[in-house]
Amino acid sequence: MDRMLYIAMTGARQTMLSQAVNTNNLANATTTGFRADLASAVSLPLHGPGQASRVYGMTEGNGVDLTPGSLQRTGRELDVAVEGNGWIAVQAPDGGEAYTRAGDLHVNSFGILTTGAGHPVIGNGGPIAIPPNAKLDIGADGTISIRPLGQGVKALAIVDRIKLVKLPPDQVVKGDDGLVRLKGGGKAQADASVTLVSGALESSNVNAVESMIRLIELARQYETQVKMMKTAEDNDRAAAGLLRLG
Repeated sequence: MDRMLYIAMTGARQTMLSQAVNTNNLANATTTGFRADLASAVSLPLHGPGQASRVYGMTEGNGVDLTPGSLQRTGRELDVAVEGNGWIAVQAPDGGEAYTRAGDLHVNSFGILTTGAGHPVIGNGGPIAIPPNAKLDIGADGTISIRPLGQGVKALAIVDRIKLVKLPPDQVVKGDDGLVRLKGGGKAQADASVTLVSGALESSNVNAVESMIRLIELARQYETQVKMMKTAEDNDRAAAGLLRLG
């Protein structure tokens, strides 16, 4: 009975973890540039004194789904979408360099170019500062040009260039902050082949319908595992009753 109970218990626990991953994906189905998290469960033997008669389920993180999202035209001058396999370099909350596909850019009150989540965008020499301007343009190569206040239409000045990089898919890890990094840390080199589409945003790559179906599947799986634990309890009670009769 205890083996049945142990397997059902560990399975229910890992199902809850898988449900948390799926729920987070579903909650970000409309988040710009979001990449879905992947998880799978495996059965592993439990080592210890005696025979190896116990196994437990464990959810493994399989990394990030790097499937591109769809492009949505916005016409906003600060909205950019990365074409193909590329990332925008940003400054993470810990001060290090991280990468994102979210191109909903803004200029904060200090004149720093940031993503919609508030992460400063990195240029040639660090976070990009935008001077006061009458118009701002972001080129396909990430070059930021402005028309200074009070200047003519043809008076353009190059401010900086957004650092665009390519990351090997097998070296990408995603943090709790939603940003991706290289395994083992380090910084990726700027790649001139990465291009941007101005006036557009990349949507999340989460399929809301599939995530909803997965939500129901995991809920039913959890219910089954709980019923197995209840059955193990009932069987144990019945066996104890028989022993008392003896």
